Amino acid sequence: MRAYRLAYDGRPYHGFQRQPDVRTVEDALLAALAALGVSDGVPPGYAAAGRTDAGVSALAQTVAFEAPEWLSPAAVNSELPDAVRVWASADAPEGFHATHSATGREYTYFLYAADADPERARDALERLSGEHDFHNLTPDERGTVRTLEATLEPDDPFFALRFRAGGFPRQLVRRAVRLVDDVAHGHRDPAFVDRVLSAETLAGPEGVGPASPTPLVLTAVSYPDIQFIAGQETVGRVRGQFAELHRQRAARARVAEALTGLEEP
Repeated sequence: MRAYRLAYDGRPYHGFQRQPDVRTVEDALLAALAALGVSDGVPPGYAAAGRTDAGVSALAQTVAFEAPEWLSPAAVNSELPDAVRVWASADAPEGFHATHSATGREYTYFLYAADADPERARDALERLSGEHDFHNLTPDERGTVRTLEATLEPDDPFFALRFRAGGFPRQLVRRAVRLVDDVAHGHRDPAFVDRVLSAETLAGPEGVGPASPTPLVLTAVSYPDIQFIAGQETVGRVRGQFAELHRQRAARARVAEALTGLEEP
C-alpha cells in the first residue's frame, strides 16, 4: 500500500470524486494511472482522504492504493494535466485507509475582506469553535456534531480563515464562512452565531447558505503513522507549475481591476 499527496487547482473541475458526465480530479488521476498501466479502472485498495466540492482546490489531498514500486510522484505527473500534481508519497502500513485513517483535516478559506472588521470575524470564529451540533450549517442529517477549531490569520486584503476538525459534514466550512462574513460586515450580530448553533432549525431567510467554493483549499490531512517523502526536484517542478498558473490568474485579475476604472462619458 502506498499513499500519495496531491495538489490541484480545483476551479476547472466539478470536485474531486468521479461523477457522470462532468470533469473531476479523480477522473484525471485514474486516467493517468491507466495510461501508465497501473490499473484499467480503480486500483486495488484505492481510497481518498475526502471529497472536495466543485471549484475547491487542495494542497494535501491524499489517495492510497496498492501501487508498484516504480510508481513515483514524477511518474504519475507525466500523465496528469498541469492543474493536478502529485508531490509526495509514503509507504503505508497494512490496513491503512486514506479516508478512515485520517485523524484531522484542515481547510483554509481566503476571504476577501478589505472592508471587514477582523475583531467581529474573530468573535464569530470563537463562537463556532468547540463541540457543537452544526445541523444549521450543512444539508447532512447525520454526523452533524463535530469539534471544530476555527481561527483567522490576516493576509491583506484577505482573511485566511482556517477550520480544523476530524471530519466535516457537507458545506460546513463554506456556510461557516458565509456566517463569519456576514458578522464581519455588520449584516449579522455576533450573537446570531449562537442561534445558528442552537437546537432550533433555521430555514428560509434566516438560514445560512454556502459561500463561493473557489477560495477554499484543503490545506492539511493528518496521518500519525506514516511519513511522506517529497523529492526536492519534484516539489520544485510542482511549485513552478502552480507559480505560472498564479501569474496567469494575477494578470487576468489586474485586467478586471482596470475595468473598474470606467468613467461615465
